[in-house]
Amino acid sequence: MRHTNNAHRSQRESSRSKRLRRGATQSGNAPLSLRRLTGYFRAHPRSLRFSLARLTRSPLSSLMTIGVIGIALSLPASLHVLLKNVLGAVENLDTNPGISLYLTPGLAEEDRQALQERLRRRADIASMELVTAELGLKQFREVSGMGEVLDALEDNPLPDTLILTPTDQDDLPSLERIAGELEALPQIELVQLDLAWLKRLHAILDVGKRLVLAIAMVLALAVLLIVGNTVRLDIEGRKDEIVVAKLIGATNGFVRRPFLYSGLLYGLLGGLTACLTVEIAIGFMRGPVARLSSLYQNAYELSGLRPVDTLVVLGASVALGLAGSWFAVGRHLGRIEPS
Repeated sequence: MRHTNNAHRSQRESSRSKRLRRGATQSGNAPLSLRRLTGYFRAHPRSLRFSLARLTRSPLSSLMTIGVIGIALSLPASLHVLLKNVLGAVENLDTNPGISLYLTPGLAEEDRQALQERLRRRADIASMELVTAELGLKQFREVSGMGEVLDALEDNPLPDTLILTPTDQDDLPSLERIAGELEALPQIELVQLDLAWLKRLHAILDVGKRLVLAIAMVLALAVLLIVGNTVRLDIEGRKDEIVVAKLIGATNGFVRRPFLYSGLLYGLLGGLTACLTVEIAIGFMRGPVARLSSLYQNAYELSGLRPVDTLVVLGASVALGLAGSWFAVGRHLGRIEPS
């Protein structure tokens, strides 16, 4: 019986050794470039797991670094969302600029018709609408809800009004020139350039966009420094380990790879934190903004980060994390050599 068991055992060991020799032969016969490529792709998952394990070994410091990166990235992302919502609110308004001409009270009918004919001949005026004093009072009564107060008035206080639509509605200096020329006419008491404030608002928003870009650039530099300093401290803490690895033949690429993945993870998790922070802030403000807009007979609702905005934030955060770690590794890792 013992002889039979020994025979089976020797047979299994013989077949196992044959398989090992066959695998070694096949691996040895593989092209050198293929073996290097296979080893390269196998090394990356190991480095990623190793970097993730390093982050989880010191969760408090890792969370603090990720939180600082997330806060730094959430500020420009929040300002971008704010500008986008302001632009969305402006687009809901009537953006066709017009010029309102309030005629002199008691203007004769023939004088008014002569003024209208003169305005029709102007090439810079596309169309014209007459709102009589009676029609204006009726419209004001419907909109304001002050019918009882208006009934108490002896006379209609509103003048006849001509509403002009300029040919070029996007050229604010041209609109101001037209308004100045019309204001000098004796039949016109007051000229009001409608929605000129909207043009100024767009100018302010353009300044806001430049401000967001400037803040984003400054905070991007801050993220680079944060990641670079964190990776530098990690390199200093693992100095002896790096020396031993180089003594046994580890290449610079092998030593560098885990630190680069650490920067990538810091950037990715910081970007996710920034997106989550922005969405929480938008959710916190959505209810009050909806109630405020309802008071102005509007149904505007705040919108958060779009999918493309989220991808931009995550892509930028990952790129900044990699750049910061690459800078730190390139600057400090080369100084650590076996003596």
